[in-house]
Formats: sequence, C-alpha cells, structure tokens
Amino acid sequence: MMEWALAILFGAAAMLLILSFYKTRQESKAGKREMEEFSISIMKEVQELQKQLRNFELDAEVQSTEEGKKAGSAKQRLLLREVLDLHKRGYSFEGIAAETKLTENEVKLLLAPYMEQKGERRRVANES
Repeated sequence: MMEWALAILFGAAAMLLILSFYKTRQESKAGKREMEEFSISIMKEVQELQKQLRNFELDAEVQSTEEGKKAGSAKQRLLLREVLDLHKRGYSFEGIAAETKLTENEVKLLLAPYMEQKGERRRVANES
C-alpha cells in the first residue's frame, strides 16, 4: 500500500512538473507577443512623429520663403509642402509632376525660390 502511495505521489509530481513547463512556455509566448505589439505601436508613433516633424520643417521653410509675399491658401500651402518634400527626397521634376498632377514647368516655378536659397548657401559656404 505504501508503495502505491509513493508511486501515485511520484506520478502526480511528474505531471505537475510537465504542466509547469507547459504553462511557463505559454506565458513566455504571450510575453513575447505583448513585447512585439508594444514595439510595433512604438514604431508607428515614431513614424508619425517623424512625419509631423518633416511637415513642420517644410512649413517653416515655406514660411521663411514667403515672408515678404502674400500668404497663399491652405490648399496651395499643402501642395507646396508636398512638392518640396518630394524634391528633398530626391524626386526629379518629372517625377514630382507625375505625383502631384502638375506640369513640369509648374513644379519648376514652385521650387524656384527654394533652389535659389540652396545655391546662395553653397556660394556663401564656399567663399568662407
């Protein structure tokens, strides 16, 4: 009888050990899943902040260029921001025109004030 009791206790201990390994593995997977979801949400927030920062920088550049000019409409300002953003990301005039549904000449006219500023900065830097 004592032998049966020890065998039952030993069997129960083995079952509990296996069950604890199983539960630990499940909790580990759940923890990893939570960390991945948290990481993804942080990355999305960072991307959104970068986008807002880029828009802020573009607006500041547009504002500084248009200081002496009459301020345009909000729609025109958004178009100028988009054109300037595409230009800074390396798009050609043709590519910008295709993306914004403008003509190549309109793109060049919109970017002209910003292209002159770059050239002036380079000249000043080279003269120093």
